[in-house]
Amino acid sequence: MKINWGTGIVIAFALFMTFILYFVFKVQSDSKYDNELVVEEYYKHDVHFGDEMVRIQNAHDLAEKPIKTKTKEGITIVFPDVFVPEKIKGNVSLYRPSNKKLDFEIPISLSSPTLLIPKKRLVGGRWDINMEWQYDGKSYLTKETIYIN
Repeated sequence: MKINWGTGIVIAFALFMTFILYFVFKVQSDSKYDNELVVEEYYKHDVHFGDEMVRIQNAHDLAEKPIKTKTKEGITIVFPDVFVPEKIKGNVSLYRPSNKKLDFEIPISLSSPTLLIPKKRLVGGRWDINMEWQYDGKSYLTKETIYIN
């Protein structure tokens, strides 16, 4: 059987479309390829963008900033000595971009300047850490990405 060039092009297009459709169906049906939203109500969250920028600028303007480090025990956040630990209130939110089910929050309620996020709650991979806190009526926000092994 002899195939002319027109039939060859049609066969090539059909094979290419089959190849693409295979991957589309595979990605749609396999939960391994799910993409989660970082924020549920994105547009409502976006309305408060100006307030968020003010809090980020407040944190940026600090002479001494909180230090986040990875340790064997987990992630430690050490606040500078200028802050009285009992007056610091807020939340540390840990977001896992690949899996919404792993997201969690830890309230900031300190008696010493150190906050520990235990390693047993942290699965290996990328974590986005948003730390919102208030001190003496002023609000602060820091955002950082940490990779856990």
